Amino acid sequence: MTPGVAWVFPGQGSQAVGMGRDLAGRATEAAEVFRIADTTLNMPISDLCWNGPEAELTRTANQQPAVLTTSIAHLRVLLRENLLPEPDYVAGHSLGEYSALVAAQALDLADGLRLVRRRGELMEQFGRGGMIAVLGLDDEALSLVASESGAEVANFNAPGQTTLSGTDDALAVAELAAKARGARRVVRLAVNGAFHSSLMAPVAEALRNDIEQTHVAKPRIPLISNVTAEPIVHPDDIRRELVEQVCASVQWTRSVQTMIELGVSHFYEIGHGSVLSGLIGRIDKSTTTFTSDKLLASGGARATSGGAR
Repeated sequence: MTPGVAWVFPGQGSQAVGMGRDLAGRATEAAEVFRIADTTLNMPISDLCWNGPEAELTRTANQQPAVLTTSIAHLRVLLRENLLPEPDYVAGHSLGEYSALVAAQALDLADGLRLVRRRGELMEQFGRGGMIAVLGLDDEALSLVASESGAEVANFNAPGQTTLSGTDDALAVAELAAKARGARRVVRLAVNGAFHSSLMAPVAEALRNDIEQTHVAKPRIPLISNVTAEPIVHPDDIRRELVEQVCASVQWTRSVQTMIELGVSHFYEIGHGSVLSGLIGRIDKSTTTFTSDKLLASGGARATSGGAR
């Protein structure tokens, strides 16, 4: 029986100076993606990806199109070199949903780039508060921490690995409450706002107009929603998803579980790094994960079982 396949795409935090540079030098398909990004955004996003400086690359308005560009460059080279099987589903973590939609041909690359640049600019403009990562607490304990502090659960990344968003005051209370309930570690994240929380409502409302004016086609592969963790294929549902995911919790754990229930056992992480492969392995050790960096380096021969790094 042929294993079920999903292509998954990372979001913010997966970036690094130098990403995509060797790939663009090796393959015209990758170089063309970076050229399109530079032209569409009217800025040298390629130079920022390849040479930094890191402080500019990690700015939200730059980081989002940089990650999308790099992921699609990886995708096009993997397809050219016949290193990817056809997927049954696509999914992306937060920002990565845009990469997944470009991969599924629901969004044109240039339109996706314009949207994520706008999304990042709005997050910088309206950003306040911040985020903390909480390790070692289950979802029930996290929900109690959130209700006690006024913070909101932003990302359900994997069992025992969750993030909270909120005002600085709420996060200070949440950190103390999480540690009191036995959290192994609490880390303040280097972001400029309380992403995936109600504090992002002005971003969602401003972005809605851009999304409504963007052509969205029916994806050739179903997208697993960050918001509902269910497959979606209708363009109207995709538009609604892209607005709602700005404030809604990222249901990554449930999304992976849904794909497994639908028969997926092989996950291909497309983009720089291996963040999602690690999370998928924690969610279900029976999975097999592939990262595009390793596929491109080895010609498709290497995979990890259970997300072993």
